Amino acid sequence: MLQAIIKESSESSAILFEIEKAFGGHVPNVFQAYAAHPALLAANWQKFKTVMLQGKLRRKVKEAIASVISYDNQCHYCIAAHSAALRSLKMNEPEIAALFENILPADFTEKEAALIKFARKANQNWHSIGGADLKALVDAGVEEGEMLEAMGTMELFIAFNRFADVMGVETDF
Repeated sequence: MLQAIIKESSESSAILFEIEKAFGGHVPNVFQAYAAHPALLAANWQKFKTVMLQGKLRRKVKEAIASVISYDNQCHYCIAAHSAALRSLKMNEPEIAALFENILPADFTEKEAALIKFARKANQNWHSIGGADLKALVDAGVEEGEMLEAMGTMELFIAFNRFADVMGVETDF
């Protein structure tokens, strides 16, 4: 399938090969779906790299945020993708199922747990976020940059959830 996409849009080929390398020989279908529009592929890949592969927060925290956001938004593609990512980070199936029920594994710090729960609340009921929510993050030791990373992760996966569902992206994890 990758070869067909590359023929269709040679502008996308370098980006797709970079994605393939980053994902250990696999180009996730969500990125393949963007390949016909090279500028969107480039923009989404850059944002993914910035949000998920850089920053201060552990990758496991970001994958947990991506997973709960996808679960709450009922995006089957993204649930599968990020559950697979969590398994690769040594979370087992019962821990992943518990995560969806707001029960976090013991290796998450109080600060990380607060960020995951805050991102989930911001996705589900952003109108109810207030000063008390922000104060709770500060009280948990969350720095502004960490809060922005958590919100950036939430934002990225709200968009990927909608895109994957509307475009009917097939699960490949």
